[in-house]
Amino acid sequence: MNTKLQGDRGELLAVEFLGEAGFRILERNYRFGRGEIDIVAEEAGELVFVEVKTRDSLRFGEPEESVGGAKEQRLCRAAEGYCMERAMTDRFYRFDIVAIRFEKGLTVVKHLRNAF
Repeated sequence: MNTKLQGDRGELLAVEFLGEAGFRILERNYRFGRGEIDIVAEEAGELVFVEVKTRDSLRFGEPEESVGGAKEQRLCRAAEGYCMERAMTDRFYRFDIVAIRFEKGLTVVKHLRNAF
């Protein structure tokens, strides 16, 4: 499976996972400048910006390990843009990562709250 299809499949699984966990999905693939937020959701009144990382092996490490400083900065700027565009600058928000691994016919989903 190519990486685009794998990423799309991972995002769909993340949306389902978060929905079942009680999150309300507000938007997907929000873009601001050079940044993109995979999922914008709400949980118990708190705004949650979710980065989804999907892998089919651990050859390059755990999926969540690929979210580093530069990526975090782009996500923060995109989150600020989202809040400004929607007049939500007074809302508390956090950043979560949903890490998905497809391995040996199994799907492993890990949710990291307040990831950074």
